Amino acid sequence: MANKSSSGARSPLSLVVAMALCCFFYVLGAWQRSGYGKGDRIAAAVNRQAACGGPGAVAAGLSFETHHGGASANASAAASARAAPEFAPCAAALADHTPCHDQDRAMKFPRKNMVYRERHCPTAGERLRCLVPAPPGYVTPFPWPRSRDYVPFANAPYKSLTVEKAVQNWVQYEGAVLRFPGGGTQFPKGADEYIDRLGSVVPFAGGHVRTVLDTGCGVASLGAYLDSRGVIAMSFAPRDSHEAQVQFALERGVPAFIGVLGSVKLPFPPRSFDMAHCSRCLIPWAGNGGMYMMEIDRVLRPGSYWVLSGPPINWKTNHKAWGRTEADLASEQQRIEEYAAMLCWEKVTEMNEVGIWRKRLDPAAACPDRPAVRTCDEANTDDVWYKNMEACITPPAGAGTGAGELQPFPARLAAVPPRISSGAVPGFTAESYAEENRRWERHVAAYKKVNYKLSSERYRNIMDMNAGVGGFAAAIFSPKAWVMNVVPTAAELSTLGVVYERGLIGMYHDWCEAFSTYPRTYDLIHANGIFTLYKDRCKMEDILLEMDRILRPEGTVILRDNVEILLKVQRTAKGMRWKTLMANHEDSPNIREKVLFAVKRYWTAGGEGSESEEQKDAGSSSEGKGSEE
Repeated sequence: MANKSSSGARSPLSLVVAMALCCFFYVLGAWQRSGYGKGDRIAAAVNRQAACGGPGAVAAGLSFETHHGGASANASAAASARAAPEFAPCAAALADHTPCHDQDRAMKFPRKNMVYRERHCPTAGERLRCLVPAPPGYVTPFPWPRSRDYVPFANAPYKSLTVEKAVQNWVQYEGAVLRFPGGGTQFPKGADEYIDRLGSVVPFAGGHVRTVLDTGCGVASLGAYLDSRGVIAMSFAPRDSHEAQVQFALERGVPAFIGVLGSVKLPFPPRSFDMAHCSRCLIPWAGNGGMYMMEIDRVLRPGSYWVLSGPPINWKTNHKAWGRTEADLASEQQRIEEYAAMLCWEKVTEMNEVGIWRKRLDPAAACPDRPAVRTCDEANTDDVWYKNMEACITPPAGAGTGAGELQPFPARLAAVPPRISSGAVPGFTAESYAEENRRWERHVAAYKKVNYKLSSERYRNIMDMNAGVGGFAAAIFSPKAWVMNVVPTAAELSTLGVVYERGLIGMYHDWCEAFSTYPRTYDLIHANGIFTLYKDRCKMEDILLEMDRILRPEGTVILRDNVEILLKVQRTAKGMRWKTLMANHEDSPNIREKVLFAVKRYWTAGGEGSESEEQKDAGSSSEGKGSEE
């Protein structure tokens, strides 16, 4: 039976505990580094308000037995009191460890259709159970938009692209920093000039084109420069000989993941993007019976655009520079044109080395020029995780499957998405969808009372590990930040299509495996019920270690879950060099759902930041660690 609690004055013991917590979290904040490496005391911001009862603060230092007594709560409290497991640092050579994109493992797989560049994850017995270190000298990235142009060299110490792509202005080495002038293979004069040219055909202005898929993105300068125009690009490239290209993109603050258009489907639902782009991306569009163009067609919305920049477009002028025969290039372009006609795409223009096609607004209308081609299985078009790509055409959305025109962005962020209004997502109506958004607005408002930095430029790269319909991302939306909305493959509902219809981005993922990104790529990780969802699927410790791998030093974690589960998480986090704070649900301390805030300590492979708390000087630990040009 639960113990009763008085609603009157606090007992002397509780006041003593509260004051002790104030002191503890004040000291904790003293060694925290800033958003630019100079002492913004994030841990203090996260912890001191809650512990000391600041304006609107939620309760901290919770006594769970008081509100949720009984065997389960007491057992969890006892488990939490036991010594936390300690996780040792991985070897310094593993600073850029990407478990599912390991180079040695990749070479054991076939090269046909780029299979060896796809995800190949370690078995349970092969997984590392250590903390991936930051490289020596690591500093917090510059705030956006400065990070678009400058990355501290210590964070990604690779120079090969500065030599290999020098004339194309991808990246330049300038001592303490890497500078990104905005160039690309097809736009050496800069991405802005290139986007202006595309904008003469593609309606970037007015919010009609919001989500872009950049295939074979390089260092993602297209996405970096689309940002200022209110367009968000999901960029991907393999981990290959172009050393650290996706790592550079994420260090710049640009959405990206490690991936390839190979043999399996992209981790997106149908009708996700307003535009797809390939700038000399080396994808064999004319091969495999048009399979790759069919996959692009699957993820493009009706009325969206496909941009192909580079070979074979304008081959008559460039075949010598490309080192290929006229016959070879002519044949390649002819096949691309045939596949585009098969998909009923309209060729809008061909200007210089850029070809632009548009997918019809009404894909269900008759297509008289289309030859006989197989239609893909309609059973579950959202089921794409590890599913093989096929040379077939995805059927258009029918009645009740979310077909419908989207409003321009940002209006579409708050509008009822077609998948909701059509009833394509079981259990959701327009009314319940609106209530879900209001719920997340309340949650985020409560988060901000604990961590006021959520409204600042402190957090650029944000991940929501269990995004639902994107309520958290919508509530925290800011032009200074972007959210990778992950819909777990274990989730009961496939809601990623709704996320994209709101003008947000994300992908499917199974959290029993490592995410397709480099270490230290997210400033803030949010997860709602993720440990309950995966309770009987994989180990909690493995999910936490993956979170630690992809979280930047001094990054923040916000977890919502059942109190018993969060107590176990909190205990494990202590052995991962995280500082934590448990808080009540904002509506009532009697609700079993709690919130766990955590801050990852700063430490590197070189030993920086890894000395004991007692050895730290509260004022000096953050000096000299800024991202300085």
